[in-house]
Amino acid sequence: MPNPDKARQTILIVDDSPENILILMDLLRDQYTITVATNGMRALQLAGCETPPDLILLDVLMPGMNGYEVCSQLKTKPHTADIPVIFVTALSDESDEQKGLDLGAVDFILKPFSPPLVKARVRNHLELKKHRDHLEDVVHERTRELVLTQDAAIFGLGVLAEYRDIETGQHIMRTRKYVQLMAEQLKGHSSFSGYFSDATMHLLINSAPLHDIGKVAIPDVVLQKPEPLTELEFLTIKQHTVFGKEIINRIEAGMSDKSASSFLRFAEELAYTHHEHWDGSGYHGLKGEEIPVSGRLMAMADIYDALTSARIYKPAYPHEEALRIIIEGDGRTRPEHFDPVVLQAFVDLCDTFRQISSGRN
Repeated sequence: MPNPDKARQTILIVDDSPENILILMDLLRDQYTITVATNGMRALQLAGCETPPDLILLDVLMPGMNGYEVCSQLKTKPHTADIPVIFVTALSDESDEQKGLDLGAVDFILKPFSPPLVKARVRNHLELKKHRDHLEDVVHERTRELVLTQDAAIFGLGVLAEYRDIETGQHIMRTRKYVQLMAEQLKGHSSFSGYFSDATMHLLINSAPLHDIGKVAIPDVVLQKPEPLTELEFLTIKQHTVFGKEIINRIEAGMSDKSASSFLRFAEELAYTHHEHWDGSGYHGLKGEEIPVSGRLMAMADIYDALTSARIYKPAYPHEEALRIIIEGDGRTRPEHFDPVVLQAFVDLCDTFRQISSGRN
């Protein structure tokens, strides 16, 4: 992590000898901000502060915790692992130097040290760190820009549905909120251990609006028909999951940077599997854990919103009736359609679902 004071980098000197500390301070304080620790524990405290040093000059032979132990602990903590460590010691055996380098130190200076040599090595390693920090800043900024571009692309594709059906546009935004609620509820559940990382949560939530993208390929005469659908028309409606997957696949195929297209994986899962049922009775016959987690969450969000929404062919059910249908079943919808863990999360969150549903405009 770069030091916010770009004009003057900070060096932490760790040594139990006041004489050595004074010599090093005299050499370096004209160019750098100096902090001092006379034992290993204090060194770890200073290194772990909110603004860590840019470089550490570390004695090996100290009472209590020696320099090797200090370096080892520094390298195991994410906040301090990247701080360059230079050992300054009287130990001259080659094995001592090798041990220090194996622990992650960047250099080894022998006592009694040459002042010009100390200044040159400190300067070189700080310059290297400055370049590395700049590179990390560039990478972070490029990554941020890529994420923003991906989010904008996903949102833009989701908005296409609104041009076909205003209610569909509102539906995709509500279902996104429902998916986010359940994902956050299930993050700590043993059935999904390790699944809901920050990256997965971001991609899942931002891809949710694409689950109905395939409806852009369904004819208006079927999509907006107020009467009950014929068997053939229902088969046509079911094809929106296939069309959605194909649309996203074509977008992915047209991307020259295949690594950058990975963000579409969740969109493809959601588009194809959001009408799958836990008991295998869904559109494509996927069953149980064959259904991606994203599809299981969207299946629950989708059916609740369908029940509580007024459609051209049906009135909206009140929340209580939708809850009863999902939990008890009504012949068309059954509790066996849903992952039992996801179903329980929905039940636990039903009051919040009600609030989101009642806030529709």
